[in-house]
Amino acid sequence: MEQSNSGQIKSIKQSLYEFYDKKYKLLLVIPFLILFFSLAQIGYQLYSTNDFLIRDISLKGGVTVTIPLEKAIDASQIEKQIHSKFPHNDVVVRTLRSAGAVAGVIVEADIDGNNKADLDVFLASIGESLQIDLTKVNYGIEIIGSSLGASFFRESLIALAVAFLFMGLVIFIYFRTFIPSMAVIIAAFSDMIFALAVINLMGVRVGTAGIAAFLMLIGYSVDTDILLTVRVLKRKEGTVMDRIMSSIKTGMTETMTALVAVTVAMIVTQSEVIRQIMLILLIGLIADIFNTWIQNVGLLRLYVERKAKKGIVI
Repeated sequence: MEQSNSGQIKSIKQSLYEFYDKKYKLLLVIPFLILFFSLAQIGYQLYSTNDFLIRDISLKGGVTVTIPLEKAIDASQIEKQIHSKFPHNDVVVRTLRSAGAVAGVIVEADIDGNNKADLDVFLASIGESLQIDLTKVNYGIEIIGSSLGASFFRESLIALAVAFLFMGLVIFIYFRTFIPSMAVIIAAFSDMIFALAVINLMGVRVGTAGIAAFLMLIGYSVDTDILLTVRVLKRKEGTVMDRIMSSIKTGMTETMTALVAVTVAMIVTQSEVIRQIMLILLIGLIADIFNTWIQNVGLLRLYVERKAKKGIVI
């Protein structure tokens, strides 16, 4: 019985290997379709909201009020009550936790903090919703002007673009061939675009921490792509497929280890900032599995086959 099961498993593995080996051109459709739909989602987000992502207060300006509180609250209900006073503004309510217990509440709204009338109404609505007298509570308030928030956002995008540009430059200098270098860059770009599209669909408000996560994702993305490209183009032992399979074993071990670490951190942490970073990395790493081992592999094999037809052995 065990021999029969072992034989079936080997047969399935062999079938998958043959499909992966012979149908790599067909498989290329999957990551490029994912990229197309991701770009379509971002385009729709831009069309419907005039912004390609959902920015939080740190990137568009507004008021953040932090109130110490030791009782459980219904954040969604309080959010609705405050939003009723500001129907044209985004209002977000989050609970702060320490050692699993409620330690406070954070209320954010993209209102003009320099407008005293709006600020007073905002604070009054918070006190009314939480059923507390804010004048007797040692709460904290942070005001970010809209111009300052826009400046943060613009500079963050510039930093992201510069990091991506230099990453691409290093890749081109190292490999000195156009198609393999572009395959690495396209894979990293696809990871970031997919992560952005998914967090848009999830309604995640991206702050400066989210931009930092996208910067980190550049490094995580190109790691496995460089591993794959180096083994396929630089090493000479075995066939191209042998080198690809060797890369998969090493690369998937790295990716799965990172996925476990990121998932645990996202579950355990009490910080919304760390949770947002881990979420973006988690989505990007999942996308990287398809974009490296299907998209990048397919493009590299097309490149190698074209070289072989010209009599150049790789």
